[in-house]
Amino acid sequence: MTTRQRTTSGSPFENQFGFCRAVREGNRIIVAGTGPVELDGSTTPGGVAEQADRCLAIIVAAIEELGGSAKDVVRTRMLLTDPDDQDAVGTVHARYFGAAKPAATMAGVAWLCRPEWKVEIEAEAVIGDA
Repeated sequence: MTTRQRTTSGSPFENQFGFCRAVREGNRIIVAGTGPVELDGSTTPGGVAEQADRCLAIIVAAIEELGGSAKDVVRTRMLLTDPDDQDAVGTVHARYFGAAKPAATMAGVAWLCRPEWKVEIEAEAVIGDA
């Protein structure tokens, strides 16, 4: 029998909307959609690259807290509000996961949780031998 583990990132949305940042079940870690939220709850300043970097830093920290690493990531989903941002977000994604080469989806959406957010990212990881 496996024990489910959870971790939080301190985002104010976790308590407000009743979710955790990531859940580990066995060797699988699922990370919720992650926006560019700073520790004080504010939005990460800067453009889409800075926001994507913040999202991915939060994601990797959650995976590490649950016993995994960036190399264990097998799937990502990147949601963008502007299709012109795909190259900038893709470059940041490659910096974090270029060696892991996860299956990845990048899609355009009409809006995200806060109007100033340009990107939100989620991930899945599988811990163990590839």
